[in-house]
Amino acid sequence: MGCVYSRACIGEICVPRDARIKEPQSVRPNAAELVVFSPTSANEDDENRDQIHSQLSLNPPGDPELGITRLSRVSAQFLPPDGSRTVKVPSGNFELKYSYLSQRGYYPDALDKANQDSFCIHTPFGTNPDDHFFGVFDGHGEFGAECSQFVKRKLCENLLRNNKFHVDATEACDAAYLTTNTQLHADSLDDSMSGTTAITVLVRGRTIYVANSGDSRAVIAQKRGKEIVAVDLSIDQTPFRVDEMERVKLCGARVLTLDQIEGLKNPDVQCWGTEEGDDGDPPRLWVPNGMYPGTAFTRSIGDSIAETIGVVANPEIVVLELTEDHPFFVLASDGVFEFLSSQTVVDMVAKYKDPRDACAAIVAESYRLWLQYETRTDDITVIVVHISGLSGVNCETAKPATILRPPVPQVLEATGSESPSTFSWSSRNHRARHDLSRARLRAIESSLENGQVWVPPPPSHRKTWEEEAHIERALHDHFLFRKLTDSQCHVLLDCMQRVEVQPGDIVIKQGGEGDCFYVVGSGEFEVLATQEDKNGEVPRVLQKYTAEKLSSFGELALMYNKPLQASVRAVTNGTLWALKREDFRGILMSEFSNLLSLKLLRSVDLLSRLTILQLSHVADSLSEISFSNGQALVNRNECLSALYIIQKGQVRITFDMDLLSCPSICSLKSDNPKEDNDQQIGKELSVEKTEGSYFGEWTLLGEQIGSLSAIAVGDVTCALLTKEKFDSVVGPLTKLSQDDHKSRDYSPDVPKASLKEIDLSTLAKVSISQLEWKTCLYSTDCSEIGLVLLRDTENMLSLKRFSKQKIKKLGKEVQVLKEKDLMKSMSSAACVPEVLCTCADQMHAAILLNTCLACPLASILHTPLDEQSARFCAASIVTALEDLHENGVLYRGVSPDVLMLDKTGHLQLVDFRFGKKLSSERTFTICGMADSLAPEVVQGKGHGLPADW
Repeated sequence: MGCVYSRACIGEICVPRDARIKEPQSVRPNAAELVVFSPTSANEDDENRDQIHSQLSLNPPGDPELGITRLSRVSAQFLPPDGSRTVKVPSGNFELKYSYLSQRGYYPDALDKANQDSFCIHTPFGTNPDDHFFGVFDGHGEFGAECSQFVKRKLCENLLRNNKFHVDATEACDAAYLTTNTQLHADSLDDSMSGTTAITVLVRGRTIYVANSGDSRAVIAQKRGKEIVAVDLSIDQTPFRVDEMERVKLCGARVLTLDQIEGLKNPDVQCWGTEEGDDGDPPRLWVPNGMYPGTAFTRSIGDSIAETIGVVANPEIVVLELTEDHPFFVLASDGVFEFLSSQTVVDMVAKYKDPRDACAAIVAESYRLWLQYETRTDDITVIVVHISGLSGVNCETAKPATILRPPVPQVLEATGSESPSTFSWSSRNHRARHDLSRARLRAIESSLENGQVWVPPPPSHRKTWEEEAHIERALHDHFLFRKLTDSQCHVLLDCMQRVEVQPGDIVIKQGGEGDCFYVVGSGEFEVLATQEDKNGEVPRVLQKYTAEKLSSFGELALMYNKPLQASVRAVTNGTLWALKREDFRGILMSEFSNLLSLKLLRSVDLLSRLTILQLSHVADSLSEISFSNGQALVNRNECLSALYIIQKGQVRITFDMDLLSCPSICSLKSDNPKEDNDQQIGKELSVEKTEGSYFGEWTLLGEQIGSLSAIAVGDVTCALLTKEKFDSVVGPLTKLSQDDHKSRDYSPDVPKASLKEIDLSTLAKVSISQLEWKTCLYSTDCSEIGLVLLRDTENMLSLKRFSKQKIKKLGKEVQVLKEKDLMKSMSSAACVPEVLCTCADQMHAAILLNTCLACPLASILHTPLDEQSARFCAASIVTALEDLHENGVLYRGVSPDVLMLDKTGHLQLVDFRFGKKLSSERTFTICGMADSLAPEVVQGKGHGLPADW
C-alpha cells in the first residue's frame, strides 16, 4: 500500500531522535512473566465461555478494565483436542472458526534458539461479544522473543484502554501501536537493536480493521465466480516498496544489500526487485556512517536505533466490510511468505475444511521450502480464520473510500465486493523467493567437491511390494510429501521402519513429545484426549485409525518437538511404519535428489562454466526417459534434439567419421582411439557410452550435424535436456571457441614441464617433511609463501604454509579453511597455480603449489618500469581479474605486495585471504580496501584446523 505522506507529514512521523543504547539491567524480567496467558484456562469449555459472554453483556461497553483482566486468564491459545474453535459474532449472525500453529525455526548452529514469533487470539476481545482480536508478532534481534511477548500483551491493553476504541477503531489502533512502541522504549528491556513486527486484525461485527507494522501479512480470500482470489490486506513494509524506500532515505537511511555494503556489488546500482531473483540478499537499512542495524523492514515496534533512520511503528490500517464472498482470512509471519505467495496460501487453505489442517499444511510447506532453498528455517506462525453464515450484504451500494487524517498514517476502506485495489494500492507485495541462498549453494558446492551428503540409514526390514504400495497410497497427496522427487520418495520408503504393537500399547502420549510420523500398516488404533468434564478429567475417543482408511498421524513431530494434543493407543495387534524426524529432515536437506545430475552436468565441457545456481536450475529442467535393451534412442533418419546424460546402462552410438572434425563435438570421441580404428566400418565409427557420460551437447548450441544412431545396451535410463528448456532457465548458450578452451588449459608455469617425469599421484600425498624450505618470498600475519625443494629431485615448487599457533591465537581457522577451498576450486584458472596437495605437521598447515615463484610485484617497482613492461603488468592484472570474475570469484586483495610473479615473469595469485566465491554472474573487485572488506572470522573458537584440512 503506497503512502501518501506530504514531506511535512513524513517529518512529523519520522523525526529522528538520539539513539539510545541501553545498558543491560541487573534484573531482567523473567521470560515466564512475559507470558500473556495462564495455562489454567487451557481447558475452558463451551459452557464456561457462554457464561463469560453473559457476564460481558451485563457490563457497560465503556469499561476497559474487565476486558483487560480477561486478557490474562481467558485464552484461545489452548485449543480443544480437535484443533480448532468456533465463536459467534452476534450482530452479524455469523461464526468464526479458527486455528493456529507456531513452529520454532530450525537453526543448525543454534538448535536451542527460542521461537521469536508470538501471537494472540482473544474471542471475544474486551467487553463486546462482537469484537474479536487476532495478532501475529515476529520478534527479531537478541531480545526479539521478549519484545514480541511484551508487545502482544501491551498492545491489547492499550487498545482496550483507548477512549476512542468503541467509537473509532482506526485511531485507537494507531494510537495503541505508538503507545506500545513508547512503552517498549521506556522499559528495561533493551530494544536498541531488537524489536518486533506486528500484524493484527480486529473483527467488529461485519467490519474488520487490519493494522500492520512490518513485513508479516494478512490476506483475505474472495470468491470471484468459480475462483477464490487472494486479496492482500497489508503490503509488506520493506525497501522493496519504492514509497517506503524513499521515506526512510529522507530520514537518513542508506538502503543497500549485504553484498553492496561489503563492496561485492556496485553500491550505485539497485540490484534487487528484479525477476532474476534476489539471491536471498534483500535490501536493508543502514545508518549513514556505520554497518548497522541492517533491518530488512521499514516499520516495526521497538528498534530504537533504527528509529533514528526512519523505521517507525506507525501502522498502515485497512478497513474492510465482510461479505458472503469472503470465506476466510489468514495472518502469518514472514516465515510463511518468504517462499509462498498470498495466492498460494489462499489456494492451500481452500483445500481444507478444517482450519487446523490448513495451518499444518502451510507450516509444512513453508518448512520444506526453507530447507530446500536455505540451510535453516525461520520461525513460522500462521492463524487461519474461516467465516461462515454471512449473508444479506448489499454489495452494489457500498463504495470504497480513503481517509487520511493525522496522526493516523493511512486508512483504506474497501467494502462490498470491491478489493483494496482502487486507491494507493498500486504497490504489491514482493514476489515469493524461488532462488537458492548463498549458504545453500555453498552446501551443494561442498557436496559436489567432497561428496559429503546425508546418507539414509539402512532399512532394518525389507518391505514387500505390497507394503511399499500401501505406504505410497497412504502418503499420496499428503501435504508433507507431495512435493518430494521420485528419488526422495524411494529413500523415504527405505527410511520407514516397521513397528509392531500389542493391544493397549500407547504409541504417542498426550502432552509428551514425539519425533516420529506413522503410517498404519495393519490393526486398529484410537485417538484419546483428556478433556474437562463436570466429573473431572475424562478421556474421550476422538477418532479411529485403520489401514483400510490409509490412516497416518504425527506429521508435526517431523518438524520439531511440540507437546502432543492427544494420545494414540493400539486397540488390536498391529503394524506401524515409522519415519523419524532426523531422517525426514535429511531427506529434505540433502542434495542426493539432484546431486548426481549436477555432477553430470558439470562434466559436460560446454556447461562447465555455469555457476552452481545455474546448474541447479538446469538440473530441475531435466526430464527422465528409459529404454529397454536394443531399443533405439535415436534413429539414423532422426535429428538429435537434446543432450542425453546416461544415468544407467550403456549406449552404443554409430556415426560418420566426418563428425569428429566438428569443433563442438567432444562426447563422440572415444577415450581409446585404437578402439575407434578397430571398430571402423567404412566411413562409420562406433563408440560405447557408459553410465555417467553424455552425448548431444551440440544441440544446446542449436547445431544440427550429420546423422547418427544410438542403441540401448541393456536397460538404459537417460536424463534429457532440450535447448528450449535450457534457454528458458539460463538463456542462449554461446559457442566456446578453440582459443577459449586453450586459454583455460594454459598455464605459464615452467615447473609443470619438469614435473612430467614425476608420478603426480605421489605428490597428492607428500608430507611437509619431504619438502626442504629454501626461502620466504612474502609473509602475512599468520602465513608465509616461499620456495621449497622436493627431496631427492631437482623440482622447485612454492609452498604456502600457515602457523597453527598464530591461526589459533587470531581465531582465523574459518578464514584459512575458506582460502584453501577457494584456491583448490580455482586451480584451473591461468592466473592461479594448481594446488598439488595440502599437508600438515605439528607446527604448520600447508598448501603445495605447482609454480616456482620469483618475487612480489612490489619488489620490482622500486624503479620505474619501461612502458612495454608497465603495459604487460597492467594487462596481466586485468586479464587475471577477468578470469576470476568469469569463474565467479571476487578478488579483494589487489595490491603490489600480494601480486606474485613466477620465474617466467607471469602473474600468479596465491593470496586469497580476501577472496570470495560468488553465485552472482556479475562481480566487482574493490582495490585497496582489503582491510575494511575482510570477511567475518569466527573468534576465539580454539579448535584449530582439522587434521586432514
